Amino acid sequence: MDPRAIRKIAIITIGLCLGYTVTVLTRLPWWTLFFVAAVWIGVGLKLRWGQPANARYRKMWPWSLLPLSLWGVYVYLADSFGIVDLGAVFFHLQAGMAEHGGAGKMLTAVLYTLIMIGVLASVTWLSRHDQRWRLAERFFAILLLASNPLLFGLGQRSAAIVTDDGAWLDRRYKPPPAEALRDAPNLLLLYLESIERTYANDIFEDAYANLNALGERGAVFEGVRQMDNTGWTMAGMIASQCGVPLMPAGLLHDSQFDPLSKVVPGVDCLGDILAAQGYQLSYLGGASTQFAGKGLFYRGHQFNTVKGREELEPQLTDPEYVNSWGLYDDTLYDITADEIRRLNKENNGPWGVVSLNLAGHAPNGYPSQSCVEQQGEFDGQDILYSVECSTWLARDLIERLESEGLLDNTLVVVLSDHLTMRVSVWDQLTALDRDNTLIMLGDDIQPQRIRRDATMLDVFPTLLDALGFRLEGQRAGLGTSLFSDQRTLVEAHGIEVLNERLQEETALQHRLWEGISPQRREPDTPSSQEQTVETPADRADEVELIH
Repeated sequence: MDPRAIRKIAIITIGLCLGYTVTVLTRLPWWTLFFVAAVWIGVGLKLRWGQPANARYRKMWPWSLLPLSLWGVYVYLADSFGIVDLGAVFFHLQAGMAEHGGAGKMLTAVLYTLIMIGVLASVTWLSRHDQRWRLAERFFAILLLASNPLLFGLGQRSAAIVTDDGAWLDRRYKPPPAEALRDAPNLLLLYLESIERTYANDIFEDAYANLNALGERGAVFEGVRQMDNTGWTMAGMIASQCGVPLMPAGLLHDSQFDPLSKVVPGVDCLGDILAAQGYQLSYLGGASTQFAGKGLFYRGHQFNTVKGREELEPQLTDPEYVNSWGLYDDTLYDITADEIRRLNKENNGPWGVVSLNLAGHAPNGYPSQSCVEQQGEFDGQDILYSVECSTWLARDLIERLESEGLLDNTLVVVLSDHLTMRVSVWDQLTALDRDNTLIMLGDDIQPQRIRRDATMLDVFPTLLDALGFRLEGQRAGLGTSLFSDQRTLVEAHGIEVLNERLQEETALQHRLWEGISPQRREPDTPSSQEQTVETPADRADEVELIH
């Protein structure tokens, strides 16, 4: 090919990719990429990149190839999920990504890879044909390494190895209660995939209306924010059922990258506590239980029945009525209703059922056929259609069960597993103060709205409080019951401090993975924990939380 044509292709390729990166990492509209690309291409052609007057060819490999590749990975993650969570990346590598429904994501990953190969080839060609590029790209490589958020996050976790104190969160951990309940209520826990409370904002019209209607009958919690390591499905479920953030077992300092055999075995979670009370526990999810360790978590924390796509798909009357992730929500909720009927009929004590749906899954959702009949045709893109579908089906399930008398003496909890990832209304969502859905309905739950600065960690003790457990200091795990007047960790310290402390924490990580991750070597002389109490407010909080 003519070198002049190759030169133009190389400049245009880099320009378009640079423009696209700018639109992904900012809130600028999509057409901005063409403006950025045009400026880049104009400058490149004006300065005769790749064809200088005194051109000297040199066969070499640019220093920037690896830094560019790492940035390509980051842009892919940011484009796919909106927020790049290193904890999620490491946990999914460990817990397993088999049987996932992200076929579209795989195609996107292949496309990204091909484009990145084109970028790397373009940079290599320009560097070999233009001595100005050879000189500049070395400094560019250093800049790319220094600015990549992925490497910054890895550096923060590496620093935890030598931190003077990595037990700030662990000292605040409160074991959950163990006393017996009297007249223990049943529990129905409905996780609505990515259906955050932010959708209740008027700009999203009626997408959240069904949950607003449910909330008028019970307690609605506002201000349940998302701290680090709670922003994906397993992390959200563990935060709300164990009161701890999900710190992966193998994050740099212990080289534990073998497949997991257990998930957070070192802490007692909701399943452990309820099983000790004689509860019959069931988990039902539309997606595979093999993905991200869901089956390991629920079986390891004493659930009697754990069923996902593999177990439920054979029960379908229409085997073709599934999506790339698994069962549609209308099918899942029919099975959930049957499970509750079975548990009520057997009458072997109180029961607890946890259900995780799919309809709101980013980027476009998976609305059921019954929603198409209710709402009209789905355009395949509008996430608000899927949000409305998810909320309507959840409300319909609850009302059906109530009409059959199956929810007598039952605490019903409707909540999001985490904030949504990148969707069609991403720019509108991220411009608002975002929080998770948390609604509780029950005989002893008075209609009310409770506004607290909280996280998903606080859902755990709030659940236990609503079930009738007496909590020491109104706390369990790292959370505080939102029915109480005790301060949450966010109210005491702010979410930025919690996230900073989480980056330095090692003791809580070892607690979570006790028996799996390598244990810390105890120092020869006791270390003083007082060194970590840096302010009078922090010292006061230590006293308050311990006593």
